[in-house]
Amino acid sequence: MLTPRLTVDLAAVTHNVTRLRAGSTARDLVAVVKADGFGHGARAVAGAAIAAGASGLGVTTLAEAEPLLDLGVPVLSWLNPVGAAFEDPATADVEVAVTSLEHLAAVVRGAARSGVRRRVHLFVDTGMNRDGCDPVDWVTLCARARGAERCGYLEVVGVMGHLGCADDENERHHRAAHLRFTAAVRVARGLGLSPRHLHLSATGATLRTPGAHHDTLRVGAGLVGIDPSGVEAAVCGLRPAATLSAPVVQVRRVVAGQHVGYGHDHAVSRDGWVGLVPLGYADGLPRAASDHAEMWVAGRRRRVLGWISMDQTVVDLGDDAVAPGSEAVVFGPGERGEPTVQEWAEWGSTIPHEVLTGIPARVARVHLGAGNLNSSNHMERAA
Repeated sequence: MLTPRLTVDLAAVTHNVTRLRAGSTARDLVAVVKADGFGHGARAVAGAAIAAGASGLGVTTLAEAEPLLDLGVPVLSWLNPVGAAFEDPATADVEVAVTSLEHLAAVVRGAARSGVRRRVHLFVDTGMNRDGCDPVDWVTLCARARGAERCGYLEVVGVMGHLGCADDENERHHRAAHLRFTAAVRVARGLGLSPRHLHLSATGATLRTPGAHHDTLRVGAGLVGIDPSGVEAAVCGLRPAATLSAPVVQVRRVVAGQHVGYGHDHAVSRDGWVGLVPLGYADGLPRAASDHAEMWVAGRRRRVLGWISMDQTVVDLGDDAVAPGSEAVVFGPGERGEPTVQEWAEWGSTIPHEVLTGIPARVARVHLGAGNLNSSNHMERAA
């Protein structure tokens, strides 16, 4: 029996990691599985990525990191408040990003209370004015971190940054950010730090800017086949991993002039059939895509009619009296001609990341294939 589901092809994740690693001289790849693996299932995506050679995992919070600590590779968390429980023994093995002097002090306090030396990545702001240490404080941060190393509270295993304009290697903001990052690394090393992992490149720069790869890539969107530039993933050799589908639960005959959905904003132009699909904006479909997006039903693309509701969407079946229970594919890899998540993002005036991470837990996840969660290929840990 068909039900609404997000089917995740883990072979696509494995392919994508292999593709991304093959195009780089970087030694390590950190697989970013934040937001439950971009909505695909963090553990499943992590397992497939590790099997393909990913040497570490990345998430935002300590809470996201904890369920992944048994997978045999380091887990980095980079978005924790100063008041986070850095002293909690359950997350003592999580590597954390230090983004300010206040964060450094909090991590040191936590290490002192737990008695566990914490591995950290110093995070420099390269010009986004978002996350990362203000360059004004960078020298002080590195000097204090070196002092904390000498006292045995922490080990600086990495220096990280982020690119706000990574899609074009000739873009001036991107070049300036890369220069800031390399300068920050020189400062850290000049003050006696010896970070083993230098990572600036997420998916966009991994695909387009080899000069920014350094020794570690930090890839999230690319794992599941998203190219952040908005180009179809296949152009970059990536394979979309997710297919969102549901059964057509009701089919009805309509005549020209009848209205569909809330507000009676859409009137059908000809006699025909319409189908009801039990997915709506509460399931991640952008409401802005109403009345012009498409789904794949019975071997053809079918236009969405009227407003996308919270839990349901109507599609135009034309002259086809499709049987109830037939599969409606909202998006998939595009191999059969079905819409892709990139198209849905464009119809909804958003990005694929938002569409995928907006699919709630009430939509079942079905994983095809399996990754090796016990892979021995991992980032070097501190002794």
